[in-house]
Amino acid sequence: MYPDAHVELDHQDAYQLLVATILAAQAVDKTINTLTPALFAKFPDATSLAQADQLELEGMIKQSGFFRQKAANLIATARAIVERFGGEVPETMAELVTLPGVARKTANVVLGCALGKNEGFIVDTHVMRVAQRLGLTHETEPAKIEPDLMRLIPRDQWTDYANRLIWHGRRVCHARLPDCEHCALAPICPSAGLGASIVAEAEQRRVLAKAAKKAKAAGKAAKKAKAGKAGKAAKKAKAGKAAAGKARGAAKRNART
Repeated sequence: MYPDAHVELDHQDAYQLLVATILAAQAVDKTINTLTPALFAKFPDATSLAQADQLELEGMIKQSGFFRQKAANLIATARAIVERFGGEVPETMAELVTLPGVARKTANVVLGCALGKNEGFIVDTHVMRVAQRLGLTHETEPAKIEPDLMRLIPRDQWTDYANRLIWHGRRVCHARLPDCEHCALAPICPSAGLGASIVAEAEQRRVLAKAAKKAKAAGKAAKKAKAGKAGKAAKKAKAGKAAAGKARGAAKRNART
């Protein structure tokens, strides 16, 4: 499946992919791809980015979210690359993770997709979800999922396999509603049918919510009706009391005459 799977962040070299991946945190790749052409035209390398004005950079990447922190990390990373690595993106995991805003996932993306080095297994939100549903891991943390996948998958396939999992997660095995009906892996997937279960559970919640809303409305109507009856009874009693008072007053007047 997905023989052409690749990282979907547009880039031409390791520097561009590093920048794009930092920007892609908590953002959609398509959004980042609309921002990077102007960004790379203005800052074509680490040297130019290291000298960037942070406010100007923030304005250019605002749509990526968390833009202030990302701008600070990009400038700090560029300066570190210039000062410690001669202006070239480092090519080892140990060196990459020393850069601001760069953890193992980002380092694995750069190493595997730009430099052709399989030092680790890319574990993003899609890989986590799909690997768990396929039964490839029972772990819930990236740091524990990665070694599980590294043990299962041959090293020379780590990057390609990760990209296939990511593509499958984006195209079929969606987070909220996996398309199990059209999934080619359904016959061997222990989570097959999850999509239908989610739909059924959602429908059940909808029915229960509708019933609860109806019951609440009926309760309010009953309470209102009860209050209305009580109000009428009180008004009637008050009128009766007033009438009795008038009668007593009339009787007293008659007695005096």
